[in-house]
Amino acid sequence: MAKKKQLTPAEIAAQAEAAEMAQIQQAFEQGTNTLRDLISPSAIEIHSDYFRLGTKYGRTMYVYGYPRTLYTGWISPIINMDEVIDVSMYIYPVESAVVMKNLRTKVTQLEASMNLNAEKGRVRDPELEAAINDAEELRDQLQVGAERFFRFGLYVTLWADSLDELKFVQQKVETIFGRQMIFSKVASSQQEQGLNSIMPQCSDQLQIRRNMNTGAISTSFPFTSADLTQDKGILYGVNMHNNGLVIFDRFSLENANMVVFAKSGAGKSFTVKLEALRSMMVGAEVLIIDPENEYAKLCDAVGGSYIRLSLNSDVRINPFDLPKVVDSEDANDALRANLVTLHGLFRLMLGGVQQVNVSGQVAPALTANEEADLDQALIDTYARAGITSDPLTHQSMPPTIANLYDTLLHMGGTGPDLAQRLRKYTTGTFAGIFSQQSNVDINNQMVVFNIRDLEDELRPVAMYIVLSHIWNVVRAQQKKRLLIVDEAWQLMKYEDSSNFLFSLAKRARKYYLGLTTITQDVEDFMGSKMGRAIVANSSMQLLLKQSASAVDVLSDVFKLTEEEKRRLANFPVGQGLFFAGQNHVHIQIIASETEESLITTNPNAAK
Repeated sequence: MAKKKQLTPAEIAAQAEAAEMAQIQQAFEQGTNTLRDLISPSAIEIHSDYFRLGTKYGRTMYVYGYPRTLYTGWISPIINMDEVIDVSMYIYPVESAVVMKNLRTKVTQLEASMNLNAEKGRVRDPELEAAINDAEELRDQLQVGAERFFRFGLYVTLWADSLDELKFVQQKVETIFGRQMIFSKVASSQQEQGLNSIMPQCSDQLQIRRNMNTGAISTSFPFTSADLTQDKGILYGVNMHNNGLVIFDRFSLENANMVVFAKSGAGKSFTVKLEALRSMMVGAEVLIIDPENEYAKLCDAVGGSYIRLSLNSDVRINPFDLPKVVDSEDANDALRANLVTLHGLFRLMLGGVQQVNVSGQVAPALTANEEADLDQALIDTYARAGITSDPLTHQSMPPTIANLYDTLLHMGGTGPDLAQRLRKYTTGTFAGIFSQQSNVDINNQMVVFNIRDLEDELRPVAMYIVLSHIWNVVRAQQKKRLLIVDEAWQLMKYEDSSNFLFSLAKRARKYYLGLTTITQDVEDFMGSKMGRAIVANSSMQLLLKQSASAVDVLSDVFKLTEEEKRRLANFPVGQGLFFAGQNHVHIQIIASETEESLITTNPNAAK
C-alpha cells in the first residue's frame, strides 16, 4: 500500500493561497454579472463642495430662502435649463392643529411687539404688520379647511465634465433663483448627504425645509417642461430640454401648415422627407414639388408616382383644367376661381420679371388694356369649349393655351400682341408641356413632380401650374394630404406666384391639406410681404441651422431670446427650434437606419 506524500508547511500554504485566489476570481466573475455592478460607477470621491462620480463632477445645492409671494411656474426656468441637473422635492404634511397652535403663539408675539412699539412711540413697522396679516389670513384658511400646511425641501444637483463647467452651471442656477428672490447655497461638507438626497430613494439627509401652505406648494409643480407630446401623431424627434419625444399631429392645430427654414446642408430636406414617410404610415397622402431631384429614391421605395417635367418628356399639364368639385358652393365658383388663377399665370408667362421704370416705380407685367383683353379672351376661350359659369358645363373638355392663342390672335386691341408673346408656349421653344390636354394621374399615396430638368425661365411657371393642378385635385376630393413645396423662394420672387402660394396657405385647412414650405433663402422669403403672411398662416415652424445674416431676420419674426439666437447659428446638423402653436422646443431630428437609408442625400451615408 502506497504511502501519501507528506506536504511541507510551505506547500500547504501555497495550496491554500491558490484555493483562495480561485475563490476570489470566481467571486469577481460572478459579481460582474450582477446588475448592480453593471450600473455602478467605477469610483466616487467626496469633497467639501463637490463630488466626483466616475468621470462626472457633481454639486448639490439647497434652497433656504423664499420671497413673500411665489408665482405659478417659478421653477420652470430651472426645469427647462439646457444643462444636466437633478431636482428633488420633499414635501412633509403637518397636522393643522399643530400649526394652528403655533400660529396663535406667533400672532400673540407679533401683536405684543407691535403694541410695545406703539407705547414707545416708534414709527410703525410695515413688515411686522404684513406678518400679522399673513398669519391671520393663514389661520382663517386653515380653520375652514381651505388650506393645509407642509414642510418643503428643494435640492438641486448639478452635473458637468469639469470643475470649471460645474462652476458655470452653478452661476446660471443661482442667477435664475436670484432673479426671483430665492436664495440657495452649496451644501458645504454635506455633499454625500446631498447626493443621497437627490437619489430616487426618498432619503432626505439634508433636511433643509421651509414652511409652506397649499397655495405656495402648488406653484412649485415640477412638470412644467416644454412638452410637445400628444396621444396621436408622428414622431418628429427628441425634445432636447427633457429627452422626451416630440410626437405631434399637425392637423390638430388651427391649420396644418408648416414652414422650414435652414441653410444648405442643415437637414431641412431630410426632416421633411422623414415627416412625409411617417405621415404616410398614418394614412396621409403626400404631394411634392421637387426642384432638385431629391425625392426620387424615397418615392421609388414607397411605390409612389414620380412625374418628371421637362420639354423632352411626354408629361402634359393643362392649366385650363377645372376641378371636379361636388360642393355646390365651390362648383358655382370653380370657373371664376380658375380665371383668377390663370390671370396670375399669364402675367407670369407674358410679363416675366417686373421692371423698374425711370421714375423708380415698378412697371406692371401687363398694362390695364392688356389685362382687360386677356380677361375677355379667357372667358371667350372657355365659352368656345362650351364651358360657362353653369356647373353642368364644367364636365366638357377644357380648352388649352393653343385655343387661347387663337382667340387672342383674332380679337382686336392688344390681343394680337399678347398672342405673339404667348407663341413660344404654343408653337415655340416651350411648346407642348403646358399647351395640350393633361395626361397626369396623381391617384397615389405619394406623387412627386420633378422640375429639375426645366429651364430656369420655365421653372417658376411650372411650379405655378403644378400647384394649380394639385389645388384642383385637392378641392375635388377631400383627404388628409401634405403638400410639400421645396425651394419655395423661387415662387416668392414673383408677385403673382407668391400671392397664389399665400392663397393656398390660407385656404388649405378647409380642404384637409397641410402645406409645407421649405426654403434656404430666408432673407428673400421673409423680405416679401407674402412670405411673412405665409409664416403667419403656418401653425408650425422649424428653424434649423441658419447663416448669421438670417438669424437676425428670424429673431425679429419669432421673438427669439439671445440664447436661442446664439444656438440657431451654431446648431449641429439635424437640430433646431420646433414651433407648434404657442409652444416651441429645442429638437433633435432622429431616424432609424432604414429610414435614413431611404431619405439621406449624403452620398457617403447612402453607401
